[in-house]
Amino acid sequence: MDNELIRELCLALPHVVESVNWGHHLVYWAGDRDIGGKMFAMTDLDGVGTGVLWFHAGPERFHELLEIEGIIPAPYMARAFWVAVLRWDVLRPREIADELKRAHALIYDKLSKRTKSILALSEKERTSQIRERKEELKGKAVKR
Repeated sequence: MDNELIRELCLALPHVVESVNWGHHLVYWAGDRDIGGKMFAMTDLDGVGTGVLWFHAGPERFHELLEIEGIIPAPYMARAFWVAVLRWDVLRPREIADELKRAHALIYDKLSKRTKSILALSEKERTSQIRERKEELKGKAVKR
């Protein structure tokens, strides 16, 4: 398992958008963050951070995963039930795929009705809504 395989798995899930944040994390969002999407997983791109993969585990699964050697509470995000996988060999590829699907589903369920309604639009309408929202946010940033 590596960053590219994680990327393929995440981008195959519905309504996933990726971005690079904090300089060295590839972050996967359930829905575009500009319309209220939320992160569900991230990978470390340059190997300087803690672990190779972080994801939302949910309150029930969080404690189960922490019992596995090589999985720790994700720094700064443990209170939101995120875990960090320290090495690629801690979980089998199929287990990682299942955990990422579960993380995506948990976060998608938490999205607002407004965000879900935008995601339910046709590709063309959704793209237009997202573009409008990004322009609106740019305008607010310029006014500050």
